[in-house]
Amino acid sequence: MEITLTLSLLVVALIAFIFEWLPVDITAICVTIVLMVLGLVTPEEGIAGFGNSATITVMAMFILSAGITRTGVVQVARDLLTKWGGNNLTQQIVVMGIIVGPISGFINNTAVVAIFLPIIEDWCKRQRISVSKLLMPLSFVTILGGMITLIGTSTNILASGVSKKLGYGEFSIFQFTQLGILTFIIGLIYLAFIAPKLIPNRKGLTDEFIGQDYDIKEYFSELIITPRSSLVGQTLNRSEIQRKFDLDVLEILQNGVRFSQPLGDKVLGIGDILVVRSSKDDLLKIREERGLSLLPDVQFKADEIESILTSEEEKIGEVLILSNSRLIGTTLKDLRFRQRYNATVLAIRRGAELLRGRLGRIPLRFGDLLLVQGPKQSFIGLQTTRELLVLEQQNVESLRTDKALIAVLITVGVIGVAAFDLLPILVTALIGVVLMIITGCLKPGEIYGAVRWDVIFLLAGLIPLGTAMDKSGATELLANFIVGLGGNLSGYWILTFFFVATSLLTEILSNNASVVLMIPIAVQVANSLNLNPLAFMFAVTFAASNSFMTPIGYQTNTMVYGPGGYKFLDFMRVGGPLNLLMAIVTPLLIVWLYGLQPVN
Repeated sequence: MEITLTLSLLVVALIAFIFEWLPVDITAICVTIVLMVLGLVTPEEGIAGFGNSATITVMAMFILSAGITRTGVVQVARDLLTKWGGNNLTQQIVVMGIIVGPISGFINNTAVVAIFLPIIEDWCKRQRISVSKLLMPLSFVTILGGMITLIGTSTNILASGVSKKLGYGEFSIFQFTQLGILTFIIGLIYLAFIAPKLIPNRKGLTDEFIGQDYDIKEYFSELIITPRSSLVGQTLNRSEIQRKFDLDVLEILQNGVRFSQPLGDKVLGIGDILVVRSSKDDLLKIREERGLSLLPDVQFKADEIESILTSEEEKIGEVLILSNSRLIGTTLKDLRFRQRYNATVLAIRRGAELLRGRLGRIPLRFGDLLLVQGPKQSFIGLQTTRELLVLEQQNVESLRTDKALIAVLITVGVIGVAAFDLLPILVTALIGVVLMIITGCLKPGEIYGAVRWDVIFLLAGLIPLGTAMDKSGATELLANFIVGLGGNLSGYWILTFFFVATSLLTEILSNNASVVLMIPIAVQVANSLNLNPLAFMFAVTFAASNSFMTPIGYQTNTMVYGPGGYKFLDFMRVGGPLNLLMAIVTPLLIVWLYGLQPVN
């Protein structure tokens, strides 16, 4: 009975993850609640994920990564890219990989991509190449680099925790570094020599007016206030036309004089001309309801739009919605985005798809790229929020560069003490967090924004599911089924089966979910066939992070999806062969390095 309930819940959870009925972290918590209600786990086991060593270690590593980035340590990479990058795309990818890959082995890879996105965009602008040629390789090298050490990604730390729970002990920091370096080199060779031929130019050169990539001129119009208009004598704020309609007023012309943002308190009069961004439907609605006239013969050119949107005080830029953003799932209208950030969203890019109409009613997603216009001071405010990433290089003055050496020494100490088994990585990481705050590398309030709470809740929600599968016998049942299917296969082919199965599962679920579900089954199969459990755990761990085929299988892929202007199938075209290459090479390397025979 318990096996049936557990497997049924597992199937429902998989469907919920795939169709995204709820965010994955909320789905995981819901699964935990159902497990407790059904009695498949005790309440203590249900909340054990929040106190699990893997969960706490991941949380601490997020904070340590923030200390490194906040002190500007990684900014030196900008100079190295400029110095060594050259003009050849293959050379540029190799240099980027050599710099970014090792960093990803010690700093959370989503943080690395957040740092390097503006750097790569600026580099592409100066090199006059499309950013789409380098952003996908950036994501892929951080994924590959994250497998060099235990702390490179939360998946590795979680796999180590699962290994400990199964009785095989935690992984050491450099336990699979040799394998990680070899797969990284092989992957980088593919990205440097083959991928450039497969990656299309999806975005124009970044030194052109940025609005041209969004083709926003079709949504620009001029409205004139007539004597019968209800707007006469009112301010924009009091009229609320920007809240009630899909409309943004970008400029006001009064008696030939142009007024730009902020415009909310400007009193409107007869004959004033409003330069607006709006859909055709809303233009017609506001014309009828508010007594405005549409100037039909006005057709804006790109340079005219640029002059409207940019000036000494105004600018236009791109802003990426990050994974821990509270904006996800809400609309611009509900957020009162204009009032909150003193900036106007002109368009939204979701991969290759451009959204320009009804912007206020579109639920925002992780990875959406917003084309934003507003005062330059507003962009400084946007840079400081932890929920959005402005795709321009951060001013060095805003970083605590005087603390950079301290942050590096703290991180090296955390890694070194754990590497020599003087203290567990959980303890050294927590000590590192405290030292980051005491030394001023991080302010106390910054540690909460540094943590990816969606990942923490996902881990805490998934761990009880693994417990339920083990207690109910579902893990053993699935393992016996796999043994029955592949009983005549060699150890290598069974290892490859688990690598491929985990890799595919990662594309539709998440890397963390794949590890929790697949490692216990893989270990059970290995023991049944008298094979090396460690080899199977490594195969599942590496496969869980080999997510290259879709923009949604891994967080870093989603982060570059919009900025690169990619289509969904671009990841299949470039990442599919890389996934296949890793599926062939990694099991072979595991057999070579660790063997398939159990170690006594």
